[in-house]
Amino acid sequence: MEPTTLSTARLDLRPFVPADEDELYAVAQDPGIQRWTMVPSPYEREHAHRFVDETVPGGWREDTGYSFAVRLGPGGPLVAAVGVHVRPPDGYEIGYWAVKEHRGRGYMTEAVDAVARWAFTVLDVPRLEWRAEVGNAGSLAVARKAGFRMEGILRAGHLHNGTARDCWIGSLLPQDLGLPSALPYLPEPAAEPATEPATEPAAQAPAS
Repeated sequence: MEPTTLSTARLDLRPFVPADEDELYAVAQDPGIQRWTMVPSPYEREHAHRFVDETVPGGWREDTGYSFAVRLGPGGPLVAAVGVHVRPPDGYEIGYWAVKEHRGRGYMTEAVDAVARWAFTVLDVPRLEWRAEVGNAGSLAVARKAGFRMEGILRAGHLHNGTARDCWIGSLLPQDLGLPSALPYLPEPAAEPATEPATEPAAQAPAS
């Protein structure tokens, strides 16, 4: 897949490039991002360098992951990051985090919606999955606003700093956004209602 640039009413989304290294390194020092996301902790300069120089271009080139830097308009400040990660053989998971100073303004939901629509229409993704460690209320709020349907809790479904933790799981289908699906979908006719994750918020939990 060739690297792609997306845009919304307020945001510019493009793959991370080496010029983003300094800004990414500074943002990733946020303890909240290190606590709730998969970024290394502590986050060293080498992590940022490897991510923008190797991980991101490699993901696009090999179709294993598609990471976007989210900016407030072309050339504006970095406000978030969104990535679609491929889970072999045919699974796709979205992940995201927001810059602390730019939370609470709807940027994250706007970016997730743009990337989801791109994944459904360009990658022909039949289902986009969201996971977050139980307690990450910020990520849960964004997922719900973006239209994800909560499906329950996966025991030990999230590995973080050498510990297996329970995680929430949700999904978004093309039909949820009024888009055609690349595959026919036959839902279970008498499916049990999905278990909604607890909504008790963790204090100032950031999106992941």
